[in-house]
Amino acid sequence: MWALATISIVLFGRDFYVNAWKQARHGHANMDTLIALSTGVAYLFSVFNTLFPSVWTSRGLESHVYFESAAVIIAFILLGRLLEERAKYSTSSAIKKLAGLQPKTVSIQKDGKVAEISIDDVVIGDTVIVKPGERIAVDGTVLEGESFADESSLTGESVPVEKKPGSKVFSGTVNQMGSFTFRAEKVGSETNLSRIINLVREAQGSRAPSQKLADRIASIFVPAVMCTALIAFIVWNVCGYATGNNYIVYSILALVTVLVIACPCALGLATPTAIMVGIGKGAQNGILIKDAEAMENARKINVVALDKTGTLTSGHPEVTDEFWEYEPNHKQLLRSILGGMESLSQHPIAEAIAKHFPNGNVSNVENIPGMGAICSEEGERFLAGNLSLMKKEGVEIPDAIAEKAKEFEDQAKTVVYFADDNKALAVIAVADKVKETSSEAVKELQDLGIEVVMLSGDNSRTSEAIARECGIREVHSGMLPEDKERFIRKLQEKGKVVAMAGDGINDSAALARADVSIAMGSGSDIAMDAAKITITGSDLRKLASAARLSRQTVKTVKMNLFWAFIYNVIAIPIAAGVLFPVNGFLLNPMIAGAAMAASSVCVVSNSLLLNFRKI
Repeated sequence: MWALATISIVLFGRDFYVNAWKQARHGHANMDTLIALSTGVAYLFSVFNTLFPSVWTSRGLESHVYFESAAVIIAFILLGRLLEERAKYSTSSAIKKLAGLQPKTVSIQKDGKVAEISIDDVVIGDTVIVKPGERIAVDGTVLEGESFADESSLTGESVPVEKKPGSKVFSGTVNQMGSFTFRAEKVGSETNLSRIINLVREAQGSRAPSQKLADRIASIFVPAVMCTALIAFIVWNVCGYATGNNYIVYSILALVTVLVIACPCALGLATPTAIMVGIGKGAQNGILIKDAEAMENARKINVVALDKTGTLTSGHPEVTDEFWEYEPNHKQLLRSILGGMESLSQHPIAEAIAKHFPNGNVSNVENIPGMGAICSEEGERFLAGNLSLMKKEGVEIPDAIAEKAKEFEDQAKTVVYFADDNKALAVIAVADKVKETSSEAVKELQDLGIEVVMLSGDNSRTSEAIARECGIREVHSGMLPEDKERFIRKLQEKGKVVAMAGDGINDSAALARADVSIAMGSGSDIAMDAAKITITGSDLRKLASAARLSRQTVKTVKMNLFWAFIYNVIAIPIAAGVLFPVNGFLLNPMIAGAAMAASSVCVVSNSLLLNFRKI
């Protein structure tokens, strides 16, 4: 037993003693101090009894040894640490899964030839070939071909996304149908997938405010436990008559047992395991949390400030409505003429119309700056533009079209007229469309008791129209970047805990000022760098999910701390021997070690239950 215990202590428990000595040299004590003291006392006491049993036998006492206690205590504590590592592994499996999304090799097209190379050898500008069923290796823009990509691994969206020339593709997503080629634009650590992996990895190494509290408590707790163990030893000696002739043995047992059972493993595990599980669960649901502080603060949010463009809306203009005064027999031809005219313009409104309508082959198109365009086609003259162009060219606006145009303008949409040489034929409405999930996301936040405010640099008419559609009551328009930052600072001065969600460079100052900063993954890199939380994709409903996840995680931390403290409050007096005078019960150091490990198991298991809770 001596030999086996020595192997356990010297080989497996060496780090406990080294760390305890380092702490003692600086006048500090921690969990390792307790472990080293408890096992060291049990081991040395047993060695003494093995070498000099006559000291006890000559007094009519048995020479007990506790080698097994010292060895099993170390085994149980190492088991607790193993469980902690398993908790880390279970949450960092999100990182491993993300890393596994990236293929090892990729096919590229160069000088008319196709070659398969390692993903590490791909450089910006390479033309990458993707076949059906293959994973996309790096980020880029489609050059040729059309397909659909499964981006659920990054965005959580199950619906495949159409990919055609000009579309963005991302590392780790799966090509489903056709083949296509794309230009590599972000490789290595710059890809969207690599950024996500790095964010999760950084977050798991961060420390939460409650973890700092637990560390402060532990720094007081350890010396207190050492004093309790010493008091128990003294009391057992002073009151030795109560234990018969074995009071010295019992006093040493009480000392050892208190030191063992009070080992603050559960206290040390309470916060980090819950935070790591929470961050891992967030990553699996498209919520990337940079640090533990952001995870904790998200539960306190009572105001969310939302940027308009790119956050509540898609961030680019689209055709929302088209109204024709009548249904001409050659309507499709007219639609293709309109699409062809606008395809020759670089204006964002023209681009939106060109995407919506078929692009016919037109010629002789004259762009009128600030107004629109005029086209001569098949002996006829066509105009596409604003009301100023129609008036300038003397085009008649029928009442039905005029009324519809006013209706669109009241909805803060940009109106484009399409006319022949005599009168307007149709009116087209273009707007930055509200995302389908925005109004639902706002309602979810409000249901959580969180006030939602919209901050926009756009004009008041457009901002208020978007706010009405989303169900937002408070709107601030025409705001510059510094205005947004100043607005958030004023809310904070009123005692509000403010979250800012944005996607653009103009939001970075406000994001940095907010208590909880949230960037949309579809936005700018600067916004994501300034934010503590990034929502992959563009689904605003994940804001409410992040708040719920934070509340669940912090609740788990508090439960863990509660059970860790209750365990110590109950266990230490029993270990000191308070029950002995009542029923003769004295806790064995080995059982104390098992109880300590069991408390760690409870804490880790409670943390892992977060994985099964719905957010």
